[in-house]
Amino acid sequence: MSKRDYYEILGVERTVTEGDLKKSFRRLAMKYHPDRCPDDPHAQEKFKEAKEAYEVLADGQKRAMYDQYGHAAFEGGMGGRGGAGFGDMGDIFGDIFGDIFGGGRGRARRGADLRYIMELDLEEAVFGAEKKFDVPTQVNCHHCNGSGSDDGKTVTCKTCQGHGRVRMQNGIFSIQQACPHCGGSGRMIEKPCKQCHGEGRLEETRTLSVRIPAGVDNGDRIRLTGQGEAGPAGTEAGDLYVEVRVREHDIFQRDGNNLYCELPIRFAQAALGAELQVPTLDGEVSIVIPPETQTGQQFTLRGRGVKSVRGGRTGDLVCRVVVETPVRLTREQRELLEKLEATFADDDADQHTPRAKTWVDGVKQFWSRVTS
Repeated sequence: MSKRDYYEILGVERTVTEGDLKKSFRRLAMKYHPDRCPDDPHAQEKFKEAKEAYEVLADGQKRAMYDQYGHAAFEGGMGGRGGAGFGDMGDIFGDIFGDIFGGGRGRARRGADLRYIMELDLEEAVFGAEKKFDVPTQVNCHHCNGSGSDDGKTVTCKTCQGHGRVRMQNGIFSIQQACPHCGGSGRMIEKPCKQCHGEGRLEETRTLSVRIPAGVDNGDRIRLTGQGEAGPAGTEAGDLYVEVRVREHDIFQRDGNNLYCELPIRFAQAALGAELQVPTLDGEVSIVIPPETQTGQQFTLRGRGVKSVRGGRTGDLVCRVVVETPVRLTREQRELLEKLEATFADDDADQHTPRAKTWVDGVKQFWSRVTS
């Protein structure tokens, strides 16, 4: 066995508490247990290494000896390998391996959970929708009804004698785990089904339907219980998680419960004011643009956003004004603009363009700092 420092092996400080010591060992035991890493020859060695370190550090007397003498405390008769301090080892491994490996309780494995990415239009996400979709998965074999047996009969497992669990012994260290041959059921199939070869399930594409609730957003998940993969030999099926992805919208952008959009207006409307029709998810509404409105100015329509699937108040629609420069002008339009521009005399131009004046003043101050 490796002579690395026990604290280093478990990834803890020398002042570690008993609770944190147990947590660290549980983590390593789950990571390197041979049943979880059957193809990794190094995993078993790391598992034994962590076990040895915990056996010493979990015992107050042995830990004190190790802190004083190191590994030499257990060589040449200075210390024992068994004894007190390990009464809770069974509890630890009952917790760790009971859920992962069956814990000797004979619990059958369930089918795998599946995830499906559902793309929605913004309107579908906001108002809800009924959606159908195809999922390639494993379903119960129709020939044997998921039992895996050609004649529907099973026999007692010879490995565990029907108990569904076996004991693994390594010195003083002993745990129980689900029987690897019957999966913890205690029964074996004598005549495997010819269609599924004893697996109890087959590959198939299923068409499912899901109700999308109103107000869902990116990342929201809908759980369909029992719609995942069928479990081996007719055991419980897993679940299917439908994860929402909302497509980009031509007009609106969503941020939480609020919607945002750009509102393009002509510069005459911005200068003189106007009443415009604005699209919302519920239809058009009127909005008043006051005179001298600038690009970037925002107008909020209360309650015209999204009501979250989790409840709460409905969000708002925020419209951001964008003043458009006219294009493809006629001769008459060009002449009118030239006449308008000529009315802005040099001595009073600043009062009509306050932002331009502020910008020019900022540029002058910048150059003054650069050249000084």
